Amino acid sequence: MSTHVKIVGILTAHPDKASELGAFLSAMRVRSRAEPGNLRWDIWRDKANPDRLVLDELYVDDAAVAAHRDSPHFKDYAARIGDLADRTPITLDPVEVD
Repeated sequence: MSTHVKIVGILTAHPDKASELGAFLSAMRVRSRAEPGNLRWDIWRDKANPDRLVLDELYVDDAAVAAHRDSPHFKDYAARIGDLADRTPITLDPVEVD
C-alpha cells in the first residue's frame, strides 16, 4: 500500500482579502511544488463560494510532510494565513479498498 499523505486545506477568505489570499497561495504553490517530496499542490475555487479555496496537496510520505512544514515558506504561510482566511486543514492517509 502507498505511504503517500494527502492534505486538504479549506480556506475561506476574510472580507476584502480574496485577491490577496489568491496571490499569496499562488506564490506558495510554486515553492511547495519545488520540494522533492511533493507530488501535487493545487488550488481549487469553490463554485458556490468564490471566497473559498481548497488546497489539494500530496506528499510521498510523512517525512516529506515534515520537511514541508519545516520549510521557510510554510512557516511564513502559518504565520500569515490567519490574517487572510479561516483555515481548516485535513491530513489523510490512503485506504486500501477491496
